[in-house]
Amino acid sequence: MTRVLALLELLQTQPGLTGTQLADRLGTDVRTVRRYAARLRELGLPVESGRGRFGGYRLARGYRMPPLMLTNEEALVIVLGLLAGDRLGMTTTAPAGAGALAKIERVLPDPLRAPLAAMRDTLSFTTDTVLAQAPETGILLTLAQACHLGHTVGLRYRSWHREHTEREVDPYGVVFHSGCWYLVGHDHLRDGLRTFRIDRIASAAPGTATFTAPDGFDPVTHLTASLARTPAPWRVEVLIEGPLEDVARRLPRTIVTLTATPSGVLMRAQAAHLDSVARLLASLEWPFTVHSPDQLRHPLKDLAQRLTAAAERLPGDTPA
Repeated sequence: MTRVLALLELLQTQPGLTGTQLADRLGTDVRTVRRYAARLRELGLPVESGRGRFGGYRLARGYRMPPLMLTNEEALVIVLGLLAGDRLGMTTTAPAGAGALAKIERVLPDPLRAPLAAMRDTLSFTTDTVLAQAPETGILLTLAQACHLGHTVGLRYRSWHREHTEREVDPYGVVFHSGCWYLVGHDHLRDGLRTFRIDRIASAAPGTATFTAPDGFDPVTHLTASLARTPAPWRVEVLIEGPLEDVARRLPRTIVTLTATPSGVLMRAQAAHLDSVARLLASLEWPFTVHSPDQLRHPLKDLAQRLTAAAERLPGDTPA
């Protein structure tokens, strides 16, 4: 369907292209272009084609897409959503965001088109663009529908060390996190909960079997907890003397797990470098006690000495 819509876009912006030219732009063959044109006619769009080998395609003369009836607020929400999605990396392998924005702008009434174009050209972000791992559009939509309907899916999956397997999965949810799309569900091959990078799924086919997700299961909580447990050289355990809700707002769930205790919040994490853990703990406003590893005390002391030296340094002093 994506290429059918791409054909419609070409017919509106470049009428008269031949079948060969359209095939080149769509990355397909002339026979498939004819099939796409027939599909558009089935949808009620008057696609005309010239006779002969070099006959061109166009929409019927005088035909215009009807204006999209949106309020100012509705149009602004859509445009901001498309711009933010591109900034956050929430894109697929097809350049759909730019195409969707162009289509919306073209069919909007003139009083709405100009200010929204100004928003597109002047909006700035304080965050950097995320370079996301883009999934295939068809795979993403298949997984979302399977989650919604409660249907098992068959996956062809490539692991991080390039092992290829075929799996049957009960998909519980799709999660976008830090530039990556993930599928969380019950893996029949491993007989347990698993997390899959969607950009590593080569194909996804809906099955006929159905399932019911566990009551209260939260795909986001499971994903962030599993990422926090990713093996690393250091296993860190620190007791933080602060309220759980406030501590949770300060510490990313992707790198730590937090447990409320009578004495405070027990933070557990896997860390590649203890220096980064020391800086993270120093950014907190609550007292804390290191349970393990003892090696964490050294970067904490070193950081404390450097902060003390910086606090005592006066203008004109030479850094030690």
